Amino acid sequence: MNALSTFNPPARGLIVAGAFALVVTLLEAAAPLLSPILLAIFIAIIAIPAIDWMRRKGAPKWVALVVVAFVLLDIGSLLALLTTGALEGFRESLPTYQERFMLLSQQFGGWMEGIGVENSTAAVPDLMDPNQVMNAVQRLLSNASGIFATGLLVLLTVIFILLEVPTMPAKLKAAFHLTEAGNARLRRLLDNINRYMRIKVLTSLATAFCVWLLLIFFGVDFAVLWAVLAFFLNFLPVIGNILMMIPAVLLTLVQIDLGTALLVAAGYLIINTAIGNVIEPRIMGKGLGISTLAVFIALLFWGWLFGTVGMFLAVPLTTALIIALDASPHTRPLAILLGPEINESPETLADAETDRPSDSEAVD
Repeated sequence: MNALSTFNPPARGLIVAGAFALVVTLLEAAAPLLSPILLAIFIAIIAIPAIDWMRRKGAPKWVALVVVAFVLLDIGSLLALLTTGALEGFRESLPTYQERFMLLSQQFGGWMEGIGVENSTAAVPDLMDPNQVMNAVQRLLSNASGIFATGLLVLLTVIFILLEVPTMPAKLKAAFHLTEAGNARLRRLLDNINRYMRIKVLTSLATAFCVWLLLIFFGVDFAVLWAVLAFFLNFLPVIGNILMMIPAVLLTLVQIDLGTALLVAAGYLIINTAIGNVIEPRIMGKGLGISTLAVFIALLFWGWLFGTVGMFLAVPLTTALIIALDASPHTRPLAILLGPEINESPETLADAETDRPSDSEAVD
């Protein structure tokens, strides 16, 4: 008999809520340690198919691991080189944009006062201070060594995870007494996350390439920097497509003119709509079975819990949570609420009634 069944429903709810609050508090305290580990786990999930492919071709295990490690290291080094070089050039060129930026901000403030917004001429330059941008770039450059060290830590963690992959199913089965249903859920989770991450990487690369071509066509400075930014922000659900266009559009406004900035903004919208709303859903099919509201809430929750890493991994983390909640009849209603919308056809309702466990099954 389940121990919770001895309590009435309100008491069970309080116990579950208290346990959830305790777990969240512990995760928040351990976030600096867990964030790179989570990132390494998801990178390892992406790398497993490549290792399996090399093993099927006859390559020894250590050769496959070395190849994957070198590829990941080269990709990380290339991104670091491109990003730091572009940021350094942007920092050196920023004073040349400052005068025009201040002139535009004063003109915008005057226009705001003209339509009835008082004190805009004095407020807008404070809100759009180029010194804040300079300080942010300087902080990124000064923290480059720390970011590189964290990347090496993540890479080492990925290697150790991949070393344990062949023995992990047997360990999980022995440790948690996994049934066939549990093994099926675990395989479904790994397959869903792997598929999502692979498709997201490909669509992010396509988005970055299209953004680079767009900015090169209009002659916007530091096109590589904004393309790299678009690649990473494309992993952010809901808000990533909006955030990636703001720096490039503002730079176009300062560097060229308003008309070109509007064209660049339109180009971003076309790219994000074509890739994010047409191509990606067609490739991904039904996706990971998460409602739009759940995706937005997950972005806020995981971002609060694990910072930037949590925001980037919000969708796969929520997928893992939904599959875990669906494993128990007590938490399955939460999994249904977080999942996609349900067509209320008679067949669907009949299936739901059939799948619903009886009271005796829930207690057992």
